[in-house]
Amino acid sequence: MALLIVLITSSVIILASSQPCQTPDDFVAATSPGHIMIGGLIAIHEKMLSSEDYPRPPEIQKCVGFEISNFLQTLAMIHSIEMINNSTLLSGVKLGYEIYDTCTEVTVAMAAALRFLSKFNCSRETVEFKCDYSSYWPRVKAVIGAGYSEISMAVSRILNLQLMPQVSYESTAEILSDKIRFPSFLRTVPSDFYQTKAMAHLIQKSGWNWIGIITTDDDYGRLAVSTFAIQTSANNVCIAFKEVLPAFLSDNTIEIRINQTLDKIIAEAHVNVIVVFLRQFHVFSLFSKAIERNVNKVWIASDNWSTATKITTLPNIKRIGKVIGFTFRTGNVSSFQSFLQNLHMLPTNHNKPLNEYAMLLSACAYVKDSDLSQCIFNHSQGTLAYKANKDVDRNFSLRNDFLWDYTEPGLVHSIQLAVFALGYALRDLCQARDCQNPNAFQPWEQIPSKCSKECSPGQMKKTTRSQHICCYECVNCPENHYSNHTDMDHCLLCNNETHWAPAKSTTCFEKEVEYLNWNDSLAVLLLALSLLGIVFVLAIGIIFTRNLNTPVVKSCGGLMVCYVILLCHFLNFASTGFFIGEPQDFTCKTRQTLFGVSFTLCISCILTKSLKILLAFSFDPKLQNFLKCLYKPIPIIFTCTGIQVVICTLWLIFAGPAVEENVSLPRVIILKCEEGSVLAFGTMLGYIAILAFVCFIFAFKGRKLPENYNEAKFITFGMLIYFIAWITFIPVYATTFGKYLPAAEIIVILISNYGILCCTFFPKCYVILCKQDTNTKSAFLKTIYSYSSHSADNLAMSHVSLDSTNSNITMTNPSCGGKPAAWQKSTDLQAQAFAHMGKENATHAPKTWPRKRISSI
Repeated sequence: MALLIVLITSSVIILASSQPCQTPDDFVAATSPGHIMIGGLIAIHEKMLSSEDYPRPPEIQKCVGFEISNFLQTLAMIHSIEMINNSTLLSGVKLGYEIYDTCTEVTVAMAAALRFLSKFNCSRETVEFKCDYSSYWPRVKAVIGAGYSEISMAVSRILNLQLMPQVSYESTAEILSDKIRFPSFLRTVPSDFYQTKAMAHLIQKSGWNWIGIITTDDDYGRLAVSTFAIQTSANNVCIAFKEVLPAFLSDNTIEIRINQTLDKIIAEAHVNVIVVFLRQFHVFSLFSKAIERNVNKVWIASDNWSTATKITTLPNIKRIGKVIGFTFRTGNVSSFQSFLQNLHMLPTNHNKPLNEYAMLLSACAYVKDSDLSQCIFNHSQGTLAYKANKDVDRNFSLRNDFLWDYTEPGLVHSIQLAVFALGYALRDLCQARDCQNPNAFQPWEQIPSKCSKECSPGQMKKTTRSQHICCYECVNCPENHYSNHTDMDHCLLCNNETHWAPAKSTTCFEKEVEYLNWNDSLAVLLLALSLLGIVFVLAIGIIFTRNLNTPVVKSCGGLMVCYVILLCHFLNFASTGFFIGEPQDFTCKTRQTLFGVSFTLCISCILTKSLKILLAFSFDPKLQNFLKCLYKPIPIIFTCTGIQVVICTLWLIFAGPAVEENVSLPRVIILKCEEGSVLAFGTMLGYIAILAFVCFIFAFKGRKLPENYNEAKFITFGMLIYFIAWITFIPVYATTFGKYLPAAEIIVILISNYGILCCTFFPKCYVILCKQDTNTKSAFLKTIYSYSSHSADNLAMSHVSLDSTNSNITMTNPSCGGKPAAWQKSTDLQAQAFAHMGKENATHAPKTWPRKRISSI
């Protein structure tokens, strides 16, 4: 009997030793000691082998189907914990971890959760029953995971017993946002509500209204489809069919259901868009079959598989059609790439997934990278008896890039956020406690008693879809809004006309009033140029006054005309000062009026000079008679200037310029002069342009004058400068905005004023100061004599030619021996010039030539 008992005992031991989980420690996938232990739930394998015994014993079976992407999630969690341990976030406190493989099975995950809740530092793996767990010390302080919503829901219900914080990096089921049912559940990804809303919006905008859905037979799939159906119905989109696949690979009917689903897709020929709420291994099997059967559709991917390398690297994947996916925003995960490059240096003695990966990599040593993932998956379906050898380390170093190619940056970033969220919560707890002592705090102390964290000033509450008003998100106040208390329901609007506020502001700030200030560097430069122009005007006036009786000054029309033109230039330069400084009603009205009238008077005087030059040197009888009738200097000046005075007066009376505040800019108020009537402003400038154009025509006609009397040529240049400046001003004025708009008009006033001043007076000043020998009466008359002789000869030849062809021509001046008046004028000019030269050459010669005052001088 004793022998039988021994045999039975031996048999049981042998049978037990054949099982993959003999002790609870065998159940741990990866572990590392620390002052504070963090649990992890990651589906490293895709399914658990089912027992062939009947009835099936309640034991954890071996997991198969090693999945590279999930193995990378394990490495990402380890890397994130090491980042915290190597930083100063928890100075002197080390985080440890216990990571368990859920095998994509709720049962296995529940077993891991029970171990998380087992009593800390107890030789027996026991979970005590208590009515109050406030003083209970569990094995871990918090849990990272799980990835799949179905597993997270089940685990969360157990962890809620002790309010142990659970932070998921991938579970998106909307129901997990309910803080009544899942008070200790947190996540670093948005719920499916936002994803399904985006999908429905995409379908509606794309013009699709007849779609199919494929999902899984679990809470995640059912909830996602339910939410999506509500969204699509609101957008007038109809669902042609809903196909449901078994949630777990351990279900033997999964292949049959995939084939039936493809039959349904092929039968529904009018359905070209299919929304897929599946896991990666479902999509892998579905697309593999779809490629074989040449199914070509538009597939809308959920975040579960939209960026999965396992899917995108399927052979002939492009044959299935187009895939449009949604994924999470990613961050900088470059440090994880460096971690993978040094993976061979990571200790493997307490890391079973890493050991298994090493053995699988050795078994697939001669497989190319594109087939390596499938090779590893296939080899992991059975039991491996490989032992690590020399080639394993070498394969690690040679194939680290393969792991990076399979990395999903968004998922890695989400895991980092989950681990660091716990790290920051622990930092706040450990500021007043010695966290090197494992009993320094309870897990539930990491969870705030509020459903949502209070919103700080500068933020407002944004309620979620939860029915509870205590659950909300904190969002920053937008620009021009503020909140000055915590937990405000809405942000207050600033007075946009006088105040502004940046995003997340706690108060409003007064807008800064801007205008072209006297201290502005551009304004100083423009004022300096205006003052320089005034200095030039005064200098020219002094020079002309001291050389009053010289031919050059007399040829300008006399000192009075010169003074009037110089006064106009002075006023033009002075008017620029009214464009600078804080706008006032007086300055706004004065600046345009002063410029318009003074510039018109200046152009009018130059117009009479151009007309006078053309009259003096015109040898065309008809044109000369016309110019004589037209040439009335004082009436011309008064009439031209008077018209402008009338325009400006009507402008000031009916729609004069006034001060205006431009409050359209977000942070400043532009104080400017509004011109009142744009039509009146344009009429004033247009009238000056007409006068300048007439002046240009007259000056251009008389441009071929003696070298010492080439004023018409310079007037032509001056008018051209004016036209170029103001033509350029129009688009600049129309497109310039802000405080520098007056500077644009100042610049064009200075350019046109300097242009006319320089062309009108600088050549004469040059002759007066530098060529005094040509500024004598004799030299002047000699030049006129030469020019008039040449012009008279040309005119005589022209008349001879005319006489030979037409004997009936009427002479314009019969009193001068049948010669025309122009001929007689030329003769008079020659006579006077010759007499003056003869007088200077022979002072005692008798005055036999009559002297006549020539109007052109």
